[in-house]
Amino acid sequence: MTRIAALAAVLLSGAVGYVVVDRLREDEPPPLPPEASGGTGPRERTSFLARMIPPEPERPPAGAAARAPRTVAELVRRLPLERKVAQVFVWGLAGRDLTDPVYERVRELGLGGILLRGENYASPGQLAAMAGEAGVVARRAGQVPPLVYASQEGAEYSSFPDLPPEGAPADYPSAQAAAQAAGEAADALRALGITAVLGPVLDVGPADTGALGARAFSDDPEAVASYGRAALAEYAEAGVLAAPKHFPGIGAANQDTAQGPASVGLTVGELAERDLVPFAAAIRAGADAITLGHGLYATDDFVTPASLSPEIVGGLLRGRLRFRGLAVTDDLASPAITAVMSIPDAAVAALRAGADQLLVSGPLGEQEAAYTAVLNAVRRGEVPRRRLDEAVTRVLVAKRDLGLILEGGGSPAAGAR
Repeated sequence: MTRIAALAAVLLSGAVGYVVVDRLREDEPPPLPPEASGGTGPRERTSFLARMIPPEPERPPAGAAARAPRTVAELVRRLPLERKVAQVFVWGLAGRDLTDPVYERVRELGLGGILLRGENYASPGQLAAMAGEAGVVARRAGQVPPLVYASQEGAEYSSFPDLPPEGAPADYPSAQAAAQAAGEAADALRALGITAVLGPVLDVGPADTGALGARAFSDDPEAVASYGRAALAEYAEAGVLAAPKHFPGIGAANQDTAQGPASVGLTVGELAERDLVPFAAAIRAGADAITLGHGLYATDDFVTPASLSPEIVGGLLRGRLRFRGLAVTDDLASPAITAVMSIPDAAVAALRAGADQLLVSGPLGEQEAAYTAVLNAVRRGEVPRRRLDEAVTRVLVAKRDLGLILEGGGSPAAGAR
């Protein structure tokens, strides 16, 4: 089955839900600013990173345009506050069937995304049912359908062991071969209703001794950049939103952030010459999303995880690299976060720093506590409404580009890539 045929089959089967803007009720939040500026706080301030790393040359914004499409801007204006906050969250599920309570939250609030992992997987058909149910539930309730995320890096690093790719990135002899394998994974996932991936891994590190093992394609920054560009093209062809990770790079960390706090002992100059090279290349190639890692860096005295750092997100990603697309956090339930703060506090800090989607794999109690913390922070003004609207705009632009949001009453296939 060709990529186009596979995508059409998914769309016609109803595995991917969509929403018509006209079905949403009115609300009274402040109007959406015409420009999405990226990050919070005064942009005139010269950050530590800005003094050390020269900015990328001026170019049109990558990913979501700086000016929101009219349909998306109107949708952001009309969404009630509770549903806006829901759009910035990606929640993991606990079970393997359609009774998972997260589906009820999709119905009530319209979550920004759900994450399907290995613990949710029994078979391809069962995975397709779980992915499709999210869109069905949202569509029936008149909600904006969620992005359906997964992570499928290959070999033992894949969430779904009997789906491609067969090998991890470092197992392939060339960047093109590794990217081709990622393309096979993208085709398989999209056919099952997965619309977004946390990947490819663009960390620079050795496969044998590094913190990430064979998940890291190479310890040569230019080779990783080549792999990243080719892999992103494969994901785009399959109609899957890709969010390269783990910005700004954890290949030189003392351990994987899935194990606990991880320090990256590179100077700012070394970071610019090594770890940032693949991400800068991906952004220049038009990456629509980036996954923010949880590494600790000298920019924040090895105290604040990158995903919660205004220096990293606002100063480096948005300011130096001029990225205007969707910034998604790595899992805020990771030991790298929970060892230093609560998940609700981390969610508020990440949104305030400039993240647009907050991934919380679970458990449900922590997910709901994080949602409540962000909602209250917005109500109290700790997170400005403008920052929330900016994040929601980027989420909805990504959904529109995938065909999940349409003007009028057109066919979902008409809005898909």
